[in-house]
Amino acid sequence: MTMPNFEIDLNCDVGEGVGNEQELFPHISSCNIACGGHAGNRESMKEIVTLAGKAGVRAGAHPSYPDRENFGRKHMQLTARELEESLLEQLQLLDEVAAAAGVPLHHIKAHGALYNDLAANPALAREYLRILTPYRESRVLFVPAGSDLMRRALSLGYRVWGEAFADRAYNADGSLVARSEPGAVLTEPSRVFRQVRDLVLRGRATTPEGREIKLSPDTICIHGDTPGALEILMYLSLELPKESIRLLS
Repeated sequence: MTMPNFEIDLNCDVGEGVGNEQELFPHISSCNIACGGHAGNRESMKEIVTLAGKAGVRAGAHPSYPDRENFGRKHMQLTARELEESLLEQLQLLDEVAAAAGVPLHHIKAHGALYNDLAANPALAREYLRILTPYRESRVLFVPAGSDLMRRALSLGYRVWGEAFADRAYNADGSLVARSEPGAVLTEPSRVFRQVRDLVLRGRATTPEGREIKLSPDTICIHGDTPGALEILMYLSLELPKESIRLLS
């Protein structure tokens, strides 16, 4: 009996100063490029966009709260105007760089605290989607799979890919275990592989307490700054095909 084939998009947050993009790109199908909020500048964006184009990796924007000091991982209370100005400045800068390099941009994925706040705060989610209206026809939004943000974006006509994380532990309510907690970041390649396999084949993730939660992602993220990210991706490249799982072309 022939096993069915499954495709999944593997994405990676890049341009954040680690410098491992050239090694990572053969093992992923999408990348999210830091565009100045939490990390990155015009030069790093140009380098990463060019690498992505040569590798055939979908390139997208990874905007965040304007907080380089905390790497965009702390909540910020911004006015609607401040948030709009910051996000559009980041997105437009990457637009310029990508256009000059002749590389199309595929998606937008918020970073860090902004990503988490969007999933938890309906008012912020509405504001975010309003700000991104100029990109509704041209970009896919990467958002937490099954979230209110995902449902709201779909209702407004956005193209959306639900996302889950390969290298982060989940709470029973579907939120991510806080990075300050032990075991929040998964670094053992075999453990990450099991989570990816279960997400793709079963639409499930298992919490540290052993509870299963439903998640059916279109794209799965491995953070470029996770310790051993390259080793994890190399392991996935070897093991996922054995489960008839391949990268989205």
